Amino acid sequence: MHQDNENRDNNNNTETPVIQKVIAVLWPSFLTSGAASILFFAYFDPQLLMQVSGYGAISRMGGYTTGFFLFWLLTSLTCVMMCYFQRPCEKK
Repeated sequence: MHQDNENRDNNNNTETPVIQKVIAVLWPSFLTSGAASILFFAYFDPQLLMQVSGYGAISRMGGYTTGFFLFWLLTSLTCVMMCYFQRPCEKK
């Protein structure tokens, strides 16, 4: 009986819930993308960027929104890669 409790405790301590892993990626990337958007759009006007790039007209709010989500995608990918490479290597 004591051994069953010990095995159950060991399994609970090593397993991280999936939602905790998802939040560990999305929350820091959300904060970082917010800061990146503020810094980027403090220097660059989204309407001017669209004019120079040759794409159609876009409102400033649309440019800010698109930029934020692109920054969020980029920082989410970097957080996922960090979590992937943080795992220990398999022993041979």
